[in-house]
Amino acid sequence: MFKNSWIKNGVVLVLAHLMVLVLASTLWAAGASEMNYLKDFLYRVFNFAVAFGLIAFFVTKPLRKAMAGRSEGVAQQLEQSRSARQEAEAKFAEYDAKLDKATAEIDEIYASIRREGEAERERILANAREMAQKIKADAQKAAANEVSTARAALRKEAAALAVSLAEDLLRKNVTEQDQARLIDEYVQKVGELH
Repeated sequence: MFKNSWIKNGVVLVLAHLMVLVLASTLWAAGASEMNYLKDFLYRVFNFAVAFGLIAFFVTKPLRKAMAGRSEGVAQQLEQSRSARQEAEAKFAEYDAKLDKATAEIDEIYASIRREGEAERERILANAREMAQKIKADAQKAAANEVSTARAALRKEAAALAVSLAEDLLRKNVTEQDQARLIDEYVQKVGELH
């Protein structure tokens, strides 16, 4: 739109200048004595106007085409840059979404690893507690067995010692008369039972 109005304004301006020139030459010629100068001048102005008109007519078409081509080229470049900008914004949005998704996945993996670590820790602690209970129970059983074995050994030793002491006491304190009396009492008790 700009190019056509510029060309039209240029043509109108040239025609206005030509008219002013023709009018000025007519006024000048009217004052001159010789008509030949006026005819020659008007002929030259007319030739100039026709030549200028033909040049303007033939030059404006290619000039308009060149300007239209340039305008179309600029419009195409503008459209291409808009398209490239939209594609770049779409790619940016896509990559931004992928980055957000990757960040969320990393956070999820981190949380999962942390949960698994906590679960593993709890499992290890539970196993350790269980093993400690088993070791404690085994130690208590072993201690009870040792105590029981020691008691049995002490009882056996105490019994043997008591028998030995009783023998010694009986030998020292029991006389032959006591022995005879004990035998008689024993025989009497056995006879009463039968």
